[in-house]
Amino acid sequence: MTDSFKAFVIEDSGGKPKGGFKPLSLADLPDNDVLVEVSYSTVNYKDGLAATGKSKIARKLPMVGGIDLAGTVVESRSPDWKAGDRVVVNGWGLSETQWGGYSRFQRVKPEWLIRLPDAFTLEEAMGIGTAGYTASLCVEALEKWGTIQPGGAEVLVTGAAGGVGSVAVALLAKRGYAVTASTGRPDTHDYLRGLGATGFIDRSALAEKGAPLQKERWAGGVDSVGGTTLVNALAQTVWGGAVAACGLAGSADLPGTVLPHILRSVALIGIDSVMAPADRRAVAWARLARDLDRAHLATMYEVHPFEDLPVLAERILAGQIRGRVVLDLNA
Repeated sequence: MTDSFKAFVIEDSGGKPKGGFKPLSLADLPDNDVLVEVSYSTVNYKDGLAATGKSKIARKLPMVGGIDLAGTVVESRSPDWKAGDRVVVNGWGLSETQWGGYSRFQRVKPEWLIRLPDAFTLEEAMGIGTAGYTASLCVEALEKWGTIQPGGAEVLVTGAAGGVGSVAVALLAKRGYAVTASTGRPDTHDYLRGLGATGFIDRSALAEKGAPLQKERWAGGVDSVGGTTLVNALAQTVWGGAVAACGLAGSADLPGTVLPHILRSVALIGIDSVMAPADRRAVAWARLARDLDRAHLATMYEVHPFEDLPVLAERILAGQIRGRVVLDLNA
């Protein structure tokens, strides 16, 4: 085991957070019970904000960035985990209040760990990452709500070409639902058709302020955009339907009315992937292992060396990345 390894650390610079690469040792890591050798991490929208310092995602400094990690247990003081176990961690405050996955080694709490299903490699686990795991939570919530039906009314996925959207499209299509993808990039239509989308709506059609109640269209929806887009999705959802909301790539505002909720019994289901309990996480990963086609998964992500992180962080904030980005911490 190496004495020194590379990490991406966010530190205070003149009162503002600033990220950069620096060497760490095992002695620098938190005193948590499980030491993981990290093979892969990811770049999510939140990672982009944290890495660039454009938002104070990191609440404690210094902070190792990265809200995801996949790797192999090296040492464990917990009876639940042993050396050689393949594990994944999503959320749990990584990169915010807890040191995250942008480090060749990391010590984590045993309750944060999920045993990686045999269906996936460590690389594929980060091809899924928080975004895909969140999409799985959304689909689970919509199915439990009960209004989406195979062959029934359309299910809307906003931000469809992004990480959450791509996996949501694939999971919903696999289950037989008619998926309409909302995206502002026509060049992604073939990609989304390949994942199973059968219809498209330009994101601009959902971005303009509309009537509080609009023509009923969606049996349900997965939204990672927020703002007016989410308000219009709710206004267009059928009686008794539901939208699972998990992101704010467009806005954290919700400039709507209660009319869809009290006149059409439309539900807004909030999805928090960061602090979701272990049983829900296990169900979400089991769904991914069962329903996510690995050939489709291979089209959803690209792998970059760890050193590309600063550039990738800027690109994801600029909306220049399709699907998922995996960071190879060995490269």
